[in-house]
Amino acid sequence: MSSRIPRILAPALAACVVLSTPVPALAQDGTSEARLRKIEAEVRALQRKVFPGGDERFFTPEISAGGQTASGPSTPSSTAVTDILARLDAIETQLQRLTARSEENTNAIAGIEARLTALEPKPEVVPEPPVEDTPPSAAETNLSAMTGGASEAVKEVPTKPVSQPAGPSAERLAAVQAIAKPQTDDPADDEYSYGYRLWKAGFYPEAEQQLSLFVEKYPSHWRITYGRNLLGRAYLDDGKPREAAPWFLRNYQTDKQGARAGDSLLYLAEAMIALEDTNRACIALAEFSETYPALAAGRLQDQYEANRQKVRCN
Repeated sequence: MSSRIPRILAPALAACVVLSTPVPALAQDGTSEARLRKIEAEVRALQRKVFPGGDERFFTPEISAGGQTASGPSTPSSTAVTDILARLDAIETQLQRLTARSEENTNAIAGIEARLTALEPKPEVVPEPPVEDTPPSAAETNLSAMTGGASEAVKEVPTKPVSQPAGPSAERLAAVQAIAKPQTDDPADDEYSYGYRLWKAGFYPEAEQQLSLFVEKYPSHWRITYGRNLLGRAYLDDGKPREAAPWFLRNYQTDKQGARAGDSLLYLAEAMIALEDTNRACIALAEFSETYPALAAGRLQDQYEANRQKVRCN
């Protein structure tokens, strides 16, 4: 009886042993393998999303935003790149315009310099005063006629003004002394203002001497453009266009943006007209209209038109 019990219980015991034994590793390995493949697929999809086309090992992500599968590599937004390219195009356009403008200015300056070279009076040899009286030459006769009979203009050095050889009369001295010289805290301006008052009163030789003192003593004063121009006008009004021309030309060439540079260029044309030098007069008039169109159409319009009527330019 006792020997049969073990034989009867053996199958039950075996079944218990089988039930109590853990799940076979094969079933667990299949589940883990599926989960692992899923995780790996998600990691690859994440890599493709973070590094689109950055490496040969990464491909177009299979999972895109919204759960849809992408058919090609994602392309980052190109708005910033487009803006940069547009700005670079604008800068290149501006550089091209500036380059073209620079070339135009260079050519214009070269043209102006060429015309000024042609405009500048040629140096002339001034003869020494003769020891004995000699008849005046034809050139001296023509110049005297143009300057109203002022023969002393021929004998003076063109670039260095000198006082009249004849001494002034007592009446003239008294009239000059009656013109008061300003006394302010600006000595240079006082010198110029005194020369202006002498010129305004018609004492041209005295004004020439006074203004020459000013331009030589105060070459950096803010009135210097006025002083050089007025010195040329004093000579011109005194019937000495040959002495006036160098001062007008110097005032224009030294500071073309000066307050009286345009005036000097126009008066230079007037001096050339007085000397019957039509070629240089036309060059000066053309330069004036091109360089100072606002003056030609404004403050100096009447004088400009009057000078144009005096010569026939090509």
